[in-house]
Amino acid sequence: MSGLCGIDEAGRGPLAGPLCFAGCILTKEIKGLNDSKKLTEAKREALFDELLKGSIYHIVWHSAKEIDELGLSACIKRSLLEIKKTLAADSYIFDGNSRFGVDGLETMVKADTQIQEVMAASILAKVSRDRLMIELDAQYPNYGFASHKGYGTAAHIEAIQKYGLSEVHRESFKPKKLQASLF
Repeated sequence: MSGLCGIDEAGRGPLAGPLCFAGCILTKEIKGLNDSKKLTEAKREALFDELLKGSIYHIVWHSAKEIDELGLSACIKRSLLEIKKTLAADSYIFDGNSRFGVDGLETMVKADTQIQEVMAASILAKVSRDRLMIELDAQYPNYGFASHKGYGTAAHIEAIQKYGLSEVHRESFKPKKLQASLF
């Protein structure tokens, strides 16, 4: 066991794409860490590369189909359990206020703005997911995934209304603007 494992996720609320969880144990000091949402894309990318060399980490993915079939909470719980099973640490802290039934896990609201290991996990999850959404943009060019990363922007909702749902959309996520036309 070694130190603290920070855990965070990216992609909990989008209409398309996977849920990405990261667990991270820092093995060296990395300067400039912060909540991934507060960093520029260029800074996140640079820190991501540093984190790959300066940490022990594990990334867990759940596809849109898994989210639809199992539910978001079950996917979150599975991710937390897999990270705990894979990364041996003295303690685990997850950004948020729910443990999703996972024992031996501390939670803290806004941990991604206060705890270095959670900031690191935040960056690992966001950059990993953003890179995948850019790849999915090439496969599904009608939706604009590279720009909005699957979130429910006006342009994304308009694209869904025009082209329907793709294989990477979450059918269980039904924004009000789409309910009448698609669901």
